[in-house]
Amino acid sequence: MDALIAAAGRALAKGEPLDALNRIALREDASALALRGIALAQLGDLALARERLRDATRAFGSRAAVARARCVVAEAEIALVSRDLGWSAPALGDARTTLEAHGDLVNASHARHLEARHLLLRGRLDAADEMLAAINPAALPPALRAAHELVLAGVATGRLKTGRVHAALARAEQAARAAGIPALLAEIEAATRVLHTPAARQMTRGNERPLLLADVEALLASQAFVVDACRHVVRHTDTLVSLTRRPVLFALVRILGEAWPVDVPRETLIKRAFRTRYVDETHRARLRVEIGRLRTALRSLASVNATRRGFSLVPDDAHEVVVLVPPDDTPHADVLALLADGEAWSSSALAFALGVSQRTAQRSLDALATTGKVQAYGRGRARRWMAGTIPGFTTTLLLPGPLPSG
Repeated sequence: MDALIAAAGRALAKGEPLDALNRIALREDASALALRGIALAQLGDLALARERLRDATRAFGSRAAVARARCVVAEAEIALVSRDLGWSAPALGDARTTLEAHGDLVNASHARHLEARHLLLRGRLDAADEMLAAINPAALPPALRAAHELVLAGVATGRLKTGRVHAALARAEQAARAAGIPALLAEIEAATRVLHTPAARQMTRGNERPLLLADVEALLASQAFVVDACRHVVRHTDTLVSLTRRPVLFALVRILGEAWPVDVPRETLIKRAFRTRYVDETHRARLRVEIGRLRTALRSLASVNATRRGFSLVPDDAHEVVVLVPPDDTPHADVLALLADGEAWSSSALAFALGVSQRTAQRSLDALATTGKVQAYGRGRARRWMAGTIPGFTTTLLLPGPLPSG
């Protein structure tokens, strides 16, 4: 490696892309193209950065397996930042395997971090945790160690383990200060703010109050009977009943939970659960059927008793019923939750992350755009979406993936 390439690499490691470009801007060899791509990515020109990295991959040729693998990892990081979730995950896995086989454990660990962050965006916490478990953070340089702790903090946030989040962020800050990279410190500061912004709302006996992430963790560990509208489940201590695929049943138990300890008139249940303005005998017959199904689903946790005017929820053991709702309970809040990270998303990436069709994601984006909540940039396949204003709440309870059961 010549002196200019080595100096440019050191500049990039310190987060100084302009210094790196000054050294290699006029060179067209494979190493210079690769470093130029990384520098452009740090400056925010992601499209041109990917082109330079692909040029470098071709220039290295088939014999430079390690260098080509490093280019793949760099391109995967750009794809993640640009929320191109459809980028080839197998290619990243193959690059990691190549790096591990040739002893480049630092870049192999970086590839694992990217794979874990990709899984984290999709709500696959167990898979992300398993990916991180193979990394020894003590062997990483400070910048990569900070990135490692950030991903650990993300997994712990998804599992509502605020103690682990605090510990991981503290370690991340210490490593970032050792690395001396301002952008990394800013990312850690933004992650820390999640712990101090509302994560959900609690509705009890007609009263409502915002909850921080630690409050949600404490609520789920309490003896309360929780109707969780964030994940469409009902829980009490270690027992959890999922109603994710039964929206009518969940709508009924949520209405009953919000009214607890009083009953709810049949007409109210019909209008809200069935979304109709008119009530007739067919609706009343359907209500009886759905209440029967709800009783069966909740038989291990609660009873649904008939009263003169309607129905009431009666928990078996709990003395308090709490309805946990997202901080934003409006339509398309899940899309806003993903856009709240400040990155530009394509409609296909949003659909991939949420597990819905691209047409469904596009309808949500169009509806949000009419109210000014999201903005579109570019045209055709280059079209990207961003939140018009960043909502003042953490997105953990709106993103895909199950919350802990106990």
